[in-house]
Amino acid sequence: MNYLKTLLLAILVVVSANLNGQTASIKGQITSSAGPVGFANVGLVGTSYGSITTESGNYLISNLPAGEYELKISFVGFISQKRKVTLEKGQQLIVNLSLKVDERQLQDVVVTGTLKEVNRLESPVPVEVYSPTFFRKNPTPNIYDALQNVNGVRPQLNCNICNTGDIHINGLEGPYTAVLIDGMPIVSGLSTVYGLSGIPNSLVERIEIVKGPASTLYGSEAVGGLINIITKKPQNAPLLAADVFGTSWGEYNADLGIKLNAGNSSVLTGVNYFNYQNVIDNNNDNFTDVTLQDRISVFQKWNISRRDNKVFSLAGRYYYENRWGGDVRWDKSFRGGDEIYGESIFTNRWELIGNYQLPTSEKLLLSFSYNDHDQNSRYGDTPYDARQRIAFSQLTWDKTLEKHDFLIGAALRYTYYDDNTPATSSIEDGTNNPDQVWLPGLFVQDQITIRRSDKLLLGMRYDYNSDHGSIFTPRVAYKLALDGNSSLRFNAGTGFRVVNLFTEDHAALTGAREVDVLEDLKPEKSYNFNLNYIGKFYTDSETFIGFDASVFYTYFNNRIIPDYDSDPNKIIYDNIDGFAVSQGISANLDIELPNGLKLLAGATYQDVFSEENGVKERQILTERFTATWALSYKFLLANLTVDYTGNLYSPMRLPLLGELDPRPENSPWWSIQNIQFTYDGFNKVEIYGGVKNLLNWTPNRNIPFLLSRTNDPFDQNVQFDGNGQAVPTANNPYALTFDPTYAYAPNQGIRGFLGIRITID
Repeated sequence: MNYLKTLLLAILVVVSANLNGQTASIKGQITSSAGPVGFANVGLVGTSYGSITTESGNYLISNLPAGEYELKISFVGFISQKRKVTLEKGQQLIVNLSLKVDERQLQDVVVTGTLKEVNRLESPVPVEVYSPTFFRKNPTPNIYDALQNVNGVRPQLNCNICNTGDIHINGLEGPYTAVLIDGMPIVSGLSTVYGLSGIPNSLVERIEIVKGPASTLYGSEAVGGLINIITKKPQNAPLLAADVFGTSWGEYNADLGIKLNAGNSSVLTGVNYFNYQNVIDNNNDNFTDVTLQDRISVFQKWNISRRDNKVFSLAGRYYYENRWGGDVRWDKSFRGGDEIYGESIFTNRWELIGNYQLPTSEKLLLSFSYNDHDQNSRYGDTPYDARQRIAFSQLTWDKTLEKHDFLIGAALRYTYYDDNTPATSSIEDGTNNPDQVWLPGLFVQDQITIRRSDKLLLGMRYDYNSDHGSIFTPRVAYKLALDGNSSLRFNAGTGFRVVNLFTEDHAALTGAREVDVLEDLKPEKSYNFNLNYIGKFYTDSETFIGFDASVFYTYFNNRIIPDYDSDPNKIIYDNIDGFAVSQGISANLDIELPNGLKLLAGATYQDVFSEENGVKERQILTERFTATWALSYKFLLANLTVDYTGNLYSPMRLPLLGELDPRPENSPWWSIQNIQFTYDGFNKVEIYGGVKNLLNWTPNRNIPFLLSRTNDPFDQNVQFDGNGQAVPTANNPYALTFDPTYAYAPNQGIRGFLGIRITID
């Protein structure tokens, strides 16, 4: 028996040796610029043969039949590589490869969609990420203007004189967009345009944009989407970052960031200053084409080191601005009077935000913010003095149990608002009665891992508004991983918006229009869904292609739409007796060629309308089609980069003053295009310059006038009938009143710019 066992063992050894002599193997080491790459996937395409690298980056794939194969190495954070190999019988082939860091994946860490740091490809909520590099392709003095290059996002000019505006996402106006700094709702309706101005660009790490419902996590205002400005962590910021530029129109912008290390803590200070004092009237209506501004913003952020790396950060910002526009003869002596028309706005604002991780074994994070906004305005002889204070706190518990990733939170928001209008006066006796709203809320979110890469997100939120009562907002999201580089996402939920009219539409006070609220405004409620596809691909020629496409739909109850048409002397607000819809499709294409040519282009088609009493009407000041692009190429030998950026908008319906108004009812197709040249041949210094608005396009083309009756801005020579309607006369044949709301695009023509950036690590 022992002899038989020995014989069988000998036969097996011989057969095994013979087989091994006929098979082949591949071994080697996978490295990167940082050293060995451990736990990377190494496999032969189209087969089941593969391996995983050790901590030292070594791998071995054995028992391979002879033949031709394609070896593929992939690992999160690195660009995948492929290598064709040919194996002969008994051969052991050595293949060592070095992976390049995939900057896109390393930068695509997002927090906005789920309030947790996750890789963008892993997030069940589609989040668009934009770095400062993207915005430097077309440098602007503030983030508000910079967003004109983001597909589906449009800064909307609401006033031709004071140049205030809001941000539209997928056709929804500014009040439907929540603006955050480091995840805190620091910017609110009264100050969206001011909150997005003056944030030092040197302190911005990235900007995350969510298009679609986000009320489950962020409450009111997050109906159409949100913009989250993520500032740099002090420890990761350079010691000094400076960016200064000027334009041929006389605009000057300075941006400065300084980091200081104090013991185990880091402090980051940023200052932004913008000045424009050049009165220009190229359209010859005797009114300024662009508002004059003097603005300064100071931002400081502290990261305090704690035991076990627990989070403790504080940040504060102070913002001051003095802006005016109007009759070119205006000066401050005419402020608030009825002799020379001008719109003058003084803004004082300060903000505080913080995050503190509690000293417990569980991951409990306390976040808080406070902002105080004081506005002193004069629209001709109409005063608008307002003060808004918002305090916000939130406690979240981040808990993981097997395949469930929970986020449970409690939030409290207090809003104080007071102004000099009837909005905050008592109906009975006219005494001052500031608006004070408490909004406590509870929310829970569960991200469930279905398979290794598929995620199901369930969430719900309950808020109690001290004026309107209970509000419930559920949410569901699902991410399906199609392969390692592409995924499909479905998001659905409800949103709500509690309206404070004057805090959101104070620009309506400009000119001669009267604000008329027909009844107590009820909270708006929406039902939303969004289907999104994201894919990232590399071709054999090392060309990168990124594609992102979404289909969106939002249905509103109680929609509040300003009515400019029923009465040319009024803007009438009311909950519509019907419904409203915002729907469309949006796509982005990102291409990088091996020769250095880069293209980022996007387009959105949308249909935004309301239907009341069986009558369907397009939303005013909303385009059907928009496109954006950024084309870049670097001449390596010359250290020169060329950036060509632009946008294109289809016609939108505009507010007319009556049937006799000679101005077009719809805007034309229009486009703003820019070119920039950047030289980086110096150490730590970049010099850039170029031309903005290459086509010299302004909205006054081919129309009789933009502003109506600039010769009589106080309507002293306008005759009205018994119903308060203007009537045609010899000196007013079109029955017009003074009105600056016929605005949809910047009124600033072609101009050159030149700047310098300095960075010291």
